[in-house]
Amino acid sequence: MSSTYPIEEIRKQFPSLKRTYRDKTAVYFDGPGGAQTLQSAIDAITNYLTRGGANLHGNFPSSYETEELIATTKQDIKSLFNADKAEVAFGPNATTLMFAVSRAIARSWEEGDEIILTELEHHSNIDSWRTAADDRGVVVKYIPFNPSTLTLDLEVLPKLLTSKTKLVAVGSASNCIGTITDVKTIAEQAKKVGALVAVDAVHAIPHMYVDMEDQNIDMLFSSAYKFFAAHVGMAIIRKEIFEDLDVYKVVPAPDDVPDRLEMGTQNHEGIPTVSSAIQFIASLGHGETLQEQIKSGYHAIEVYENNLADLMRSELSKIDEVTLYQADASVPKTPTIAFRVEGISPKDFCIRMCEEHSVFIAEGDFYAKTLAEKLGIRDKGSFIRAGLAPYNTKEEVNRFIEGTKAIIQTIEK
Repeated sequence: MSSTYPIEEIRKQFPSLKRTYRDKTAVYFDGPGGAQTLQSAIDAITNYLTRGGANLHGNFPSSYETEELIATTKQDIKSLFNADKAEVAFGPNATTLMFAVSRAIARSWEEGDEIILTELEHHSNIDSWRTAADDRGVVVKYIPFNPSTLTLDLEVLPKLLTSKTKLVAVGSASNCIGTITDVKTIAEQAKKVGALVAVDAVHAIPHMYVDMEDQNIDMLFSSAYKFFAAHVGMAIIRKEIFEDLDVYKVVPAPDDVPDRLEMGTQNHEGIPTVSSAIQFIASLGHGETLQEQIKSGYHAIEVYENNLADLMRSELSKIDEVTLYQADASVPKTPTIAFRVEGISPKDFCIRMCEEHSVFIAEGDFYAKTLAEKLGIRDKGSFIRAGLAPYNTKEEVNRFIEGTKAIIQTIEK
C-alpha cells in the first residue's frame, strides 16, 4: 500500500465516515450505488442557500451569482473529461439525460437504420437507446458479453458495424463486475462508418480518468453523487452534435446550447458540489493546470484502490464457499467486487454483514439485468457487491473478510 496516499486526511473530509452502527464504526462499501459526500460539497450547498438562491436571468446579485457558479462548474467539468470541444448540460441524473438525448438524436433516424449496444451495460444505457430505436423502426444490435472471460467480445464488432449504423453506446466500466471496456477501440471502429459514440461513465468516474478527446467520445453521461457530490446529472456533448440536437422542450425555453437540454429549473444548490468533488480529485495530484492535477489525482486513487481491491479479491478467492465474478488479471477493473456465497442468498448475506459487522454492502443486479441473466444468476438474487472508494482502508477490508468467514461458519451445510 502506498505510504504517500493521505488516507487519514481524506477520511476527515467525509463526515459520514464517523457514523457508528451496532456499536461499530460503519464501513461503507456501497460506493457503486452512491459515494459518501465531501464536507466541502455539503458546505457548498449550505453556502449557496444561506446567501440566497435564485433562478437564472434575474437582474439582481443572487441570480448573477447562480449563473457564475454554473458557468464555473461547467468549466471544471470540461477539465474533468478533457472536453473543451464539448458543452455541458445538467439534469436530475444520467438516466434522465440519456432518455432525453436519445429521443432528440432518434428524431433524425429512419426506419432500417441501426444502432449497437452491449450486453454488459446498466440498462439506462440500453433502454434509453433501445426504446428510442423501437419508436423509429431502427434495428438494435448488441456486442455480446462472454460469460467465460467476463468481458465484451469485441472481435464481433466489425461484423456488426455497417453503413447504416448511427450510434454505438457503451459503458466505460461495468457497475457490477468492474470490467473496464476498451472504449477507445470501439470508438475508432465506430467512426469508420460515421457512427456517434455515447458513453456511460457513471460507474467509472469515481475511479478513473475518462478522456473524451483521446477516446473519441461524442456524448458522455455521468452523475455527481457517484463521485462525492450531490445528485446532479451531466451530459457532455460535442458542440457540433449539440447544436443539431432536436430536443423536446417547452416553446419559450432557450434554444441556445446547452440551455435547450436543461429543461426546467436545475438543482442550483447541488451544481457547485460538482466543482468540490473535482477539486478533491485534483488535490490528490500535481501539475500546472487543473486538468493535469485531475489526471494525476486519478492515478493516485487508482493505485490505492487497486491495492485494496487486490487484497479483497485475493482473500475472497481463498474461501471455498465464495464464487467471484471477475475477469482475469490481464483485464483492467474498477475496485468493484461481485460475488456469491454458497448456502445463503445475497440479500440475507448483506443483512447479516450489516447487522453483525456494520459493513454496508449491496445485493441485486444493479440494473445490469442482461449481465445477470447471461451469468445465470438473476433468478437467484444476482450479485453481492462490495465497492471500494478513495476513503476506504485496509482495516475495513480486513473486517469485511473476517465478517464473511464468520457468516459462512454459521451456514448449515
